[in-house]
This record gives sequence, structure tokens and C-alpha cells, in this order.
Amino acid sequence: MSYKQMKWLILIIPTLTIGIWEYVRHEFLLPYISMDLGNWLAPVIVFLVSILFLTQLFSLIERNQAELNEARALHASLQEREKIARELHDGIAQSLFLLNAQIDRMEAIGDSGELPYQEVKESVHRANTYVREAIANLRYPIDPESVSWMQSMNSLITEIKQETNLQFDIQWDIPDTMLSAKEKVELLASIRESLLNIHKHAEAKHVCITAVETDSGWKCSVSDDGRGFELNKPLSSNRYGIKIMRDRAEAMGWKFMMERLHNKTIISIRKEIT
Repeated sequence: MSYKQMKWLILIIPTLTIGIWEYVRHEFLLPYISMDLGNWLAPVIVFLVSILFLTQLFSLIERNQAELNEARALHASLQEREKIARELHDGIAQSLFLLNAQIDRMEAIGDSGELPYQEVKESVHRANTYVREAIANLRYPIDPESVSWMQSMNSLITEIKQETNLQFDIQWDIPDTMLSAKEKVELLASIRESLLNIHKHAEAKHVCITAVETDSGWKCSVSDDGRGFELNKPLSSNRYGIKIMRDRAEAMGWKFMMERLHNKTIISIRKEIT
């Protein structure tokens, strides 16, 4: 019910009540109720009807107002987070990207000397990845009291769709109660890293995200129909994203697994509840 409708009801209900009462009193009750008694009953009836109906409308208005205030506060918070994310992107992230490009150029020229360029590249790439994750987390926060988990997931999918032509199938059956706030943040970051790897390296057309509850915990997997790579070979130097996902899973006590089945690359994260 809109505010306009509620305002009109607040104006109309007392008017209709007094009109109906006066009509009934003069047409049917005049032989039984005196004029003085009828005049006293009129405000009492209007008051009782107001208590019965108008208090419900007032409660509805207050609830709508509270929801509106909460939405405004959330919008202001998201705007501030977007501002911070933009500042991070324009400053730190671009500086790290430039540094990484400069190191690649020096390595290509061959003037590397004895400096450990591979370690420097890995460190810069990790820092760059973490900063970009921080930017994404600021834009799409995981806070059960403000933005729902699935809303953050949908925001991530929308962001990836805007940059790629990937088609998504999502089956999410893990109850929110099974994931703590920290687990939601870490799991979403891992899913984001998986999708970025698919976008950069896999040349895939279709991605499937599946999350199910198991007998001893839960399992989340991301699969794609891209070209994949040989799992038995060591990861190339530009596959830091996989290392970061594995490290994140180990830090959370999860099991991380990669496999190639039926021409699909599958990355799985499993939690066993003991």
C-alpha cells in the first residue's frame, strides 16, 4: 500500500464512520436513542474505529519509514565504499600495475642481472590481487545485516558478465546459517578469483557454480568448458590466482582441489565439519 493510499484512508475513515453513524442513527435508532445520547456516542464510535483501523495504518507508515531510513543509510554507506574503492583503484592498484609492467619490460630486455625478478613479480602480483579483492569487497560487501549473501554473489556475477560473454548456471543450496561472515568473504573471494582466471586464461563460454550441503559440511565448485591445462605440470608463473585460492583454502581449513573431467576444468572447495 502506497503512502498516498494510506493518507487518503486516514482522511476518509473518520468521515465515513461519522456519516454512517449519523445515517443509521436517524434512520433506524432515533426511536431508541435520544439526541443527547447519540451526540455522546458519535465521538466514542469514531474513536473506537480510529483505534481499530488507523493505528494499523500508523504502524504500517512507521515500518515503511524505518525501511526507507535503513535503505538511505545503506545507500550512503555503499556510496562511501564506492568512493574509497575508486580512490584505491586510481592510486594503489594502478601504481602496482605500472610496477608490474615495468618489471615485465626489464625482463624482456634481458637486463635482469642477479636480481630475483621472479620473486618480485610474484610479490607485486599478489599485492595487486589483494588490492583488487579489497576494491571488490568494498563495492560488494558481505554483511548479513546490510547486504544479503546472494545479493553479493549476484553483484559479482553481474560484474563478470559486463566484462565477458560467459554464460552462467548457478545452483546454490548451502544455507546461510552454515557460513560465518568470514567464510562468506573468503568463499566469495575464491569464487571471484576462479572467474577471473576463467576469463583471462580458459577461453570458456559456459561457467557453472554449484554449492551443496554434504553429510559432513559443504562443497562449492566452479567448472568451465574452456581449454584447461595439464594438471600434472607445475603451474606457470602467471597462475598466482590458483596459488592464492589454495593458500586461502588452507588458511580457512578447507580442502582445495582441481581436476579435469569430461572436457571441463573444475575447482572445488570443501569444508568438513568435525
